[in-house]
Amino acid sequence: MSTYSPSSTGVPVMFDPPAYPSIFRAGAEIPPFYLKYRWWEDEAMTMLWAFDIQEIKRAIRFGLFRDESLPRTAFQNRNASAIDTFLSELVEPHERAFIGNLSHIQKVEEIVRRCRTADPALATWSWFPAQGNRNMTAIGIAEDLDHESHLHFTRIPFEELVRYSLGYSAPSVEWFLQQHTALHIHLLHHLQAFPEEVSLYVEVEQHLRSRSPFALRAVTACLRALRGGHIAASPTTPAFEFIAGPIQELFKEISPSLKSILKVLCVSAVRYKQAYVHTRHMNWTRPFKLNLAFLDDLTASTSPLDFARTMAHIDEGYLTGLSQKSFVEPGPVVKRVFTEWELLSIAVWECCTALPELVGYIQECVQALLMVRNYHSLTAIIDGLRKYSISTSTIVSSSHVASFMLPSDFDNLLDPSENFVTYRQAFTTNPGVPFLVPHIREYQQHGQPALQQLFQHMRPSPLRQ
Repeated sequence: MSTYSPSSTGVPVMFDPPAYPSIFRAGAEIPPFYLKYRWWEDEAMTMLWAFDIQEIKRAIRFGLFRDESLPRTAFQNRNASAIDTFLSELVEPHERAFIGNLSHIQKVEEIVRRCRTADPALATWSWFPAQGNRNMTAIGIAEDLDHESHLHFTRIPFEELVRYSLGYSAPSVEWFLQQHTALHIHLLHHLQAFPEEVSLYVEVEQHLRSRSPFALRAVTACLRALRGGHIAASPTTPAFEFIAGPIQELFKEISPSLKSILKVLCVSAVRYKQAYVHTRHMNWTRPFKLNLAFLDDLTASTSPLDFARTMAHIDEGYLTGLSQKSFVEPGPVVKRVFTEWELLSIAVWECCTALPELVGYIQECVQALLMVRNYHSLTAIIDGLRKYSISTSTIVSSSHVASFMLPSDFDNLLDPSENFVTYRQAFTTNPGVPFLVPHIREYQQHGQPALQQLFQHMRPSPLRQ
């Protein structure tokens, strides 16, 4: 009988396809995570009853509570004045005229909606084995499967991965796993129809061992169904361990604070997009980096000057071992200084993007860094602020220069004209921890005398003690 068969009404009827068990179990794809007391749920409830809208917004965004309706219930029981204040802080100025006509319940719904991020649209598996394409190589198929798997991974919101890592339900993760089961079914049907291609997919399976573990699992399960014990089982390591493991560790720390962790997660969400969404090649094994040294130093500081002193101590450590030979034969010291400068610049951009309420404090820290004459961190942070200013600017002049958020005196330190002449003049007049790029160019142009001048002026920041 064909798939479609006329019914008594003359309308074709589609028979249900045979049921296939899922080859994945969501709980098995993350490391075991058992805590007797889920302390963050109580802290999240406390935050919902507080008055800091930014903390409330972060608590709702990540939704670390068993009952998803908890924020809605909490807000419905808060007084009208608090709800009006919260909503007015979340809407744009031109929207405020319209919110006054909303009922209390409608205002609560609007607050909850605005605090949550929009989920990417889910997609169905769209790669299919093509018997007619004889030019496709095993590695080409493996790359296509990896790209398709990566595409579906980008549809999982970071916030849901956080909840999933802690044992909460995660519909988009379940959907992601279902799509890889669909791959298994598509391929099984194909190879049952064209068994001569099994050997090709044995090669594909080998190439997938360094690519998507989910696509690998689907192909391996298919081949084992056809060839049994002749095909080795795929690795049993939890496939989401690379991201779930680091997230779980955050919640195992001694004396943890949900307020601090949520800030880390907000910044990590920006980093997540850079690492896994805005990239052509997915790394499925390297652990996701949640170490946010800049954010930690910033939030732990008692004042901008305290932060500047901390950075001076760190940066002087990077420069330990710097010598004239380091410039003649660029070695690990110079390379590390350059790397740390770039990482700090990106870290500033990440923090400003995720937590714009910190921008003002970071600007104050820039002024303190100039006071202690730490030009290394000073220029890196200015560069990070510039990145943020450009990426958030809505009006760009004809010269394509976005408005900057620091006085021009600070911006000029990164003006490359005449080999950063403004910076070099500042360093000569008020020596401290150097910004190395201009000094390396000076050495390339003028040789040893330029290095002698650098080492003559370079010294620890005078206010660090």
